[in-house]
Amino acid sequence: MEDLKLELKRQIIEVLNLEDMQPSDIEDAAPLFGEGLGLDSIDALELIMIMDKHYGIKFSSKEESKAALASVDAMASYIQQHRTK
Repeated sequence: MEDLKLELKRQIIEVLNLEDMQPSDIEDAAPLFGEGLGLDSIDALELIMIMDKHYGIKFSSKEESKAALASVDAMASYIQQHRTK
């Protein structure tokens, strides 16, 4: 699970062009939107694309994606339960 979290952090940094950040700068349980990393709806689309491209995950509702993308912990847990790749 720790390897998956590190992989996710690296993908987030790369896809969102967070050039000044390191994976260690992102706390596993910290919110990705709002107070945490401060991501927005455009960033959410990028994260959804990561989930689809790398893990074969497609969300069926906005509520489902919002919960799954809440934090790195939430993303890793969701991937472990639903990955198809």
